[in-house]
Amino acid sequence: MKKIYLDNAATTPTDARVIEAMLPFFSQVYGNPSSLHAFGQEAKHAIEEARYIAAQFIGASQEEVVFTSGGTESNNSAIKGVAYARHDKGNHIITSRIEHHAVLETCHFLQKQGFHVTYVPVDEFGLVDPADVKKAITGKTILISIMHANNEIGTIEPIAEIGSIAREKGIYFHTDAVQTFGHLPIDVGELNVDLLSASGHKLYGPKGVGVLYIRKGTRMLPFMHGGDQEQGRRASTHNVPGIAGFGKAVELAKQEMAREIDQLTLLRDKLIKGILDKIEYARLNGHPKDRLPNNVNVSIPYVEGESLLLNLDMEGIACSTGSACTSSSLEPSHVLAAIGLSHELAHGSLRFSLGRLTSEEDIDYVLKVLPGIVRKLRAMSPLYRKKAK
Repeated sequence: MKKIYLDNAATTPTDARVIEAMLPFFSQVYGNPSSLHAFGQEAKHAIEEARYIAAQFIGASQEEVVFTSGGTESNNSAIKGVAYARHDKGNHIITSRIEHHAVLETCHFLQKQGFHVTYVPVDEFGLVDPADVKKAITGKTILISIMHANNEIGTIEPIAEIGSIAREKGIYFHTDAVQTFGHLPIDVGELNVDLLSASGHKLYGPKGVGVLYIRKGTRMLPFMHGGDQEQGRRASTHNVPGIAGFGKAVELAKQEMAREIDQLTLLRDKLIKGILDKIEYARLNGHPKDRLPNNVNVSIPYVEGESLLLNLDMEGIACSTGSACTSSSLEPSHVLAAIGLSHELAHGSLRFSLGRLTSEEDIDYVLKVLPGIVRKLRAMSPLYRKKAK
């Protein structure tokens, strides 16, 4: 049976070239990078090379890049680290209603610690209005955290404009760039961000490694305590193979990103058009233009998203009903609810996220199979039969 993977927003396959770059650090270059002997220093050199590659990729300096275990840790570190370090200046944080749970749950935790959080709304396309952010600022605001692009509906947020507002007010600004790092051009100076999160497994690198960009001079407390690794900002023995793999993944992204953006945008638009043309009442979620080049999120009324997903899986097509971190939840997506979708529409939604290995033949196959699955499921829906009369 043909197998097609269209869930790259959840995780990407590790590129073979990345695996090759990692292999020596499991058994040949195995020293602890904190050790002063030659074994350790060889491992440390690999870490600093990867740090240099990551820093150059986003227009930062090496000392501003901290290696973490991934996006969740980076988000937790940024938000809690700033909140605790600047508690003497205030206790107010601003974020949006459509953030990843790694941001939202961190903010909920801080609320229990006495911090106040404002969750700004989004419009029907999932866009944050910078004016709403500006309006939410108080004399006690110490941090703003708005994601670069949404992981479910793919909408790209006006980060540079929001960052400019934050800078003008002297407020730290963090962005969760897990879905954009390696897929869109990023310059931390142009985006006006003080902190930025990324994760290796979203850009064909290994799981369990990520980065947190921390602009020089940013006050924050370390999230983990122990040794003095990462200039005292993140204790724990380095994941040397993972960091080497992250560096290679970023190197490949730099070489191939422009071509992939063009290729994936064409395939994305073909899939969107095909679904909207072939399936009655289908609607696109997210911004029609300002969206990730690989993201297609659609609502298909009168069917359950889980039923669609399982039927597609039986045809060899892997996709998602929303964020992989909440795929076991029966609650509708908080993102789709925030853009105004009804409970029924939200439950009938699918996310296709294309990747480096996606071909036009894959898209053609989805467009061949999906309409038939929808017809079969709708035939069992009394609501659809009533609508069709």
